[in-house]
Amino acid sequence: MYAEFVGNYLTSLGGVMEKLDRDAFGKAIEILREAYANDRQVFIAGNGGSAAAANHFVCDFGKNAAPLEGARRFRIISLSDNVEKITAFANDVSFDEIFSQQLKNLMNERDVLITVSASGNSLNIVKACEYARARNAPIIALTGFSGGESRARADAPLHVDAESYEQAEDAHLIILHMIVCFVKENRGYVLGF
Repeated sequence: MYAEFVGNYLTSLGGVMEKLDRDAFGKAIEILREAYANDRQVFIAGNGGSAAAANHFVCDFGKNAAPLEGARRFRIISLSDNVEKITAFANDVSFDEIFSQQLKNLMNERDVLITVSASGNSLNIVKACEYARARNAPIIALTGFSGGESRARADAPLHVDAESYEQAEDAHLIILHMIVCFVKENRGYVLGF
């Protein structure tokens, strides 16, 4: 029973990952490459388990994508990691505005927004995309299920054809790790040295 479950889960997750759009992945890398070349800020946001993935990516990408010495690192901030700001905006404005209000304080033209949302329809994620679009900021969206509004608004839609939140979140963390590993293995191309 246990072995069968594990086998089925891993087979299903492998099938989800196999369908990842390689061109969209390349577009995401190009967006990040251009951001690095122009010293632009990268923002990432998600709710619940997707917030954990966003915060994890900030650690990995901010620290590991560039060498520890000899080069500047990516400037990356998670909009999901400041409970004080999140709860203040949720209480005083609206939970739907917790990310867009932070972007109003921080985002410059052509900065980058990465969103992580299994449904792609979380209103606070959609509103962050709307604000990013108004600032001419490219959007990388990690989505599952049908992809929702954030997939439709993305310049690089990293969509996974998963029908469970758990597998969508598994796949999203794998994709975020793939981005880090691609940059590490191709620093000359991505970082220009």
